[in-house]
Amino acid sequence: MSEPMIPLSIAVLTISDTRNEETDRSGQALVERLTSAGHALHEKRIVPDDVYRIRAVVAGWIADPDTQVILTTGGTGFTGRDSTPEAVSVLLDKQIEGFGELFRHLSWQEIGSSTVQSRCLGGLANATVVFCLPGSTGACRTAWNGILAEQLDSRHKPCNFANLVIPERGQHV
Repeated sequence: MSEPMIPLSIAVLTISDTRNEETDRSGQALVERLTSAGHALHEKRIVPDDVYRIRAVVAGWIADPDTQVILTTGGTGFTGRDSTPEAVSVLLDKQIEGFGELFRHLSWQEIGSSTVQSRCLGGLANATVVFCLPGSTGACRTAWNGILAEQLDSRHKPCNFANLVIPERGQHV
């Protein structure tokens, strides 16, 4: 018999200078996917593309023992205001280099060479796994369907990130 999936507490942060709750399709897509998968939404917020405001929210969630996963959407490109990698990377204890590589590989099939402009990243900080995704709804769908759905499922074998953030199973950093 299959073991039950252990739901995770996931926070979603949309980084945008223009979106609000009504127009935030990417953040809403992540919320719909994570709840459909059986996880719990810890909190959802929107902040402007500002290094210090992004860092403050993400750092607060990393410090909160009730937050196991953080998903950000937006601010990973190359325009002047895109600053999510700069805001988040300094907070990470370990980076997941393969996350960005695999995301760009999957994204290549959808948007071709434009994927090289994605600076998405993943990492682990204080037993919280953090994934920074591009701001498009399509990119969020690609990341969730191609990587995150399995990696946040405690039943996925041979390994997954869920088991690193579940206290009784964790191999905490």
